[in-house]
Amino acid sequence: MKFIRKFLFPFAILYGLVTTIRNFLFDKGLLKSTSFDLPVIAVGNLSVGGTGKTPQIEYLVRMLFNTYKVATLSRGYKRQSEGFVLAGANDNALTLGDEPFQYHQKFPNIQVAVDANRTNGIQQLLSRITKPEVILLDDAYQHRKVNAGLYVLLTAYGDLYADDYLLPMGNLRELRTGATRAKIVVVTKCPPNLSVEEQKSIAKKLKLSSNQSLFFSAISYDEEVYSDNKKLSVKEILSTEKVLLAGIAKPKPFFDYLKNQSDLCLTYPDHHHFSDKDLEEIQTKAKGKIIITTEKDYVRLKDSVLKENLYYLPIKSHLLGNEIVFEKLIRDFVSSFKK
Repeated sequence: MKFIRKFLFPFAILYGLVTTIRNFLFDKGLLKSTSFDLPVIAVGNLSVGGTGKTPQIEYLVRMLFNTYKVATLSRGYKRQSEGFVLAGANDNALTLGDEPFQYHQKFPNIQVAVDANRTNGIQQLLSRITKPEVILLDDAYQHRKVNAGLYVLLTAYGDLYADDYLLPMGNLRELRTGATRAKIVVVTKCPPNLSVEEQKSIAKKLKLSSNQSLFFSAISYDEEVYSDNKKLSVKEILSTEKVLLAGIAKPKPFFDYLKNQSDLCLTYPDHHHFSDKDLEEIQTKAKGKIIITTEKDYVRLKDSVLKENLYYLPIKSHLLGNEIVFEKLIRDFVSSFKK
């Protein structure tokens, strides 16, 4: 591994030079960055995938949607549509992408849109009769063509950006100094019992400035798994022989929460679109046993041949203390704009 990293080091230097010049041009106004007269919150990371953006976006939606008209705007990764799409009754994971479709399913009273051009996406949302009052940009930390009013940077516990390297040597999309754009930094996927001493150690490693706020969050798994019309207790199925299926970046915690020694664990790439051949192979391996998948995978699989035995496990992000401080920062930012 060390040899490979040394081999890739010159490429990482070149990549870092390109991204640094790009950020410099945006910082100096030589490349256009559009601001909007409403609260735009960008949630993202410095690294490639696996930091828990989806549950963090859902946390913000739950916090805001009873007070404000909320919209989410995503790129719609691996969708089969193009341009701007505002989620409607006929949309699915193919037209929206799995994560936006998940938002659309869980929060029917908010607007869910996709557009690779986030500037155009916001303009399209604001041209609607029902205009959003808050826009949450999903995975848009490096999308500098929009100047978001508030940046929330996520970094995963055990895979901190401070310990990582630039692509292709590591997983960083830009230099660690890119973290300075964030007003809020959240260390995600922490152990629920993370000690105050370890929190201080991580804070020291991240070296945030005085105008940045650091929070720690953990993933909590539901105590039940769900299909379209049934639910089962996790306690009851732990000893049941089953198939666990995941097409996400880092599936180990999902498997660890549900598996026993007799279970079959099937892993696919993140955002994987399951082909007919994939579905046939899964069905053959399952042999009639229940199949439990992640919520993100379920939105792609719920209408497939697996649906009769298919369940999903919901997750939520929760902060390890300081919830009031975090929510005050968000609400103060949003309320600083006139409704």
